[in-house]
Amino acid sequence: MKQHFIVKMAERHPHDDDIPDWITFIGDKSGARHRASPDVDLALRGLGCKYWLTNEYAPAGIDWDDTEARHGLDRTYRVILQENYDLPHHISELLSRLPSVEDASPLQVVESRISPPAMAATNSINDSSAGDLIGLSYARALTRGSPDITIAVLDTGVGLDHPELAGKVRKAMDFVNLKGLDTSVFIGDFLGYDRDPADEVGHGTHVSGILAARGLAMDEGIAPDCSLMAVRVLAAMKSGDSHVVGAGIVDNINAGIKWAVDNGADIINMSLGIKHIGGGLPHEDVIRYALSRDVTVVAASGNDGSAERYYPGALPGVIAVGAVDNSGAVASFTSYGANIFVVAPGLNIYSSFLDRKYAFASGTSQASPFVAGAIGLMKSLSAGLGKKLGNDDIRRILKCTSDRVDSRMRNEHAGYGLLNLADGFKLLAHLL
Repeated sequence: MKQHFIVKMAERHPHDDDIPDWITFIGDKSGARHRASPDVDLALRGLGCKYWLTNEYAPAGIDWDDTEARHGLDRTYRVILQENYDLPHHISELLSRLPSVEDASPLQVVESRISPPAMAATNSINDSSAGDLIGLSYARALTRGSPDITIAVLDTGVGLDHPELAGKVRKAMDFVNLKGLDTSVFIGDFLGYDRDPADEVGHGTHVSGILAARGLAMDEGIAPDCSLMAVRVLAAMKSGDSHVVGAGIVDNINAGIKWAVDNGADIINMSLGIKHIGGGLPHEDVIRYALSRDVTVVAASGNDGSAERYYPGALPGVIAVGAVDNSGAVASFTSYGANIFVVAPGLNIYSSFLDRKYAFASGTSQASPFVAGAIGLMKSLSAGLGKKLGNDDIRRILKCTSDRVDSRMRNEHAGYGLLNLADGFKLLAHLL
């Protein structure tokens, strides 16, 4: 394949303003540059490489603003080799050591640890409502959400024709593009950026139902009147004989995060997680950018029941969510390497699925949208009263009102405890 590298330079040069971003470059290569910095040029051309240089991200406006620059997004580039070159395996390390380069890494295809709906078949189905477990009825007496509050779902896509979700998605984008990679294990749509977020795995549709379903043949979503933004960042990949999982390129997920922020997301739900396998921490720059824009990021903590850290949940400022069973006990599969902030229902959750159907699924992936939806309700109530609820306010409310699992203020496996919307909205009302 023609290799791509993500290179974060130590500084941006004024003459870089006319370089296209990577997505624009796909359709029109005429504006791409053929040089980076003198030391990068010397290193790559010394290996016989010709390349294009593009911006990794597009600015939110006409030009880069101070917030984008502060997080280094304006000086993050994609180096695209024009041919298939036989390069040393440590080429990204060589680039990282150059004086003009802050960090460099190759594109990485990762499988996101998401639980298949079949997992629910091994567990007994309890009749108790997940909403009752978190005091949802109290919050619903105050608000059902607002269409002015947008929750972005970065996932495998969303089934736009599902009766529970039809008309709920106000903005959509598909960032899955695996052109040039070995795609023999992928199925369906894995080429080209577009505005069709069709889900071929079912995971994103299940998560979206938990957030905003109409309640036709399932419980109503946590925040049914909030708007959804569908951002497809994971393609369908075959795992074993019949199981299909979500997989994608880390840097395309990053592009999806920035697009969601720049297009008005108030909350980003990421029911996915990847391990740190070298270079900078996954998603670090764009997550810091999102938080600085006062976008709340909620993420699953992981499903292997270990102290393994999954990102973005393990990044500072992200609200990492673990799962509980129907009794409120922490589920054994909850990973705790991230600093779990709160826990929420995540066992045998019934929600929308592929082909206009429904499914049970278990995992921290299912717990995360309970919290994202709850924050959507909080932001909706605040906005209706002319107030803006910031990330510090949200963290304070969750920290002070979640139900502790023991006598400690914070538990490694449960964070500050089980989401409690009754107490949370009482504190919110006091703050407002």
